[in-house]
Amino acid sequence: MEAGPDDYTPLRKEYADLARRYDMRWKAYIEASIRETLGRLPVRPGNSILDVGCGTGAFLQALSKAADDIMLSGIDLSAEMIGVARHKLGDAADLRQGCAESLPFGDDRFDLVVSANVLHFIRDPDKALHEMYRVLKPAGRVTVTDWCDDYLACRLLDRFLRLFNRAHFRTYGSEECRRLLERAGFTAVIVERYKISPLWGLMTGTGRKAPFVYKGSEPFSPEKGSDPFTIPTE
Repeated sequence: MEAGPDDYTPLRKEYADLARRYDMRWKAYIEASIRETLGRLPVRPGNSILDVGCGTGAFLQALSKAADDIMLSGIDLSAEMIGVARHKLGDAADLRQGCAESLPFGDDRFDLVVSANVLHFIRDPDKALHEMYRVLKPAGRVTVTDWCDDYLACRLLDRFLRLFNRAHFRTYGSEECRRLLERAGFTAVIVERYKISPLWGLMTGTGRKAPFVYKGSEPFSPEKGSDPFTIPTE
């Protein structure tokens, strides 16, 4: 089911209220998420990177120090969170308001797409991941970090939030995350789960968009047709 604008009204309201104090309230959680995600993100000089659900820009700020000459973009549903991110980043990132299911960027635009602690809010994760696939360049990589339903504390909180917080949608286990990424077309998918505190666990899923394969002088894109050649995965 495609998410409509009204589906996100509770989420917009929650983060409009939270934006100014978000970084301080969730400081340890944000720092752990950035650390674990950056450690699994192959950032190189000159990369173009999109952060889906960039929030207050904390991850983009960390990325700006990860390599030279990188081009940063971010999108978030909350105008208030984007406002905080703009205050931090100035002209260092192209920041836009919008939703993950309809990314306001052209095809084959980014070397890397990252999303941290956003998947459990997204109403249509299949559509969102297909959008991430679309905006990646051939052979580009996606990195998605989120709560992991494999851990009891996450599973219990998910059940509670589904009943009492309409901003929340649902959490996923590591195998569900793998299937979502593979359904979107990603190859070489790896999902790692890990604890960031005695109770709380996250997972990071990574995958690759298929590269172009050349037949004669014309590039072939495997998501647009069949081809007799083996598509390389590395």
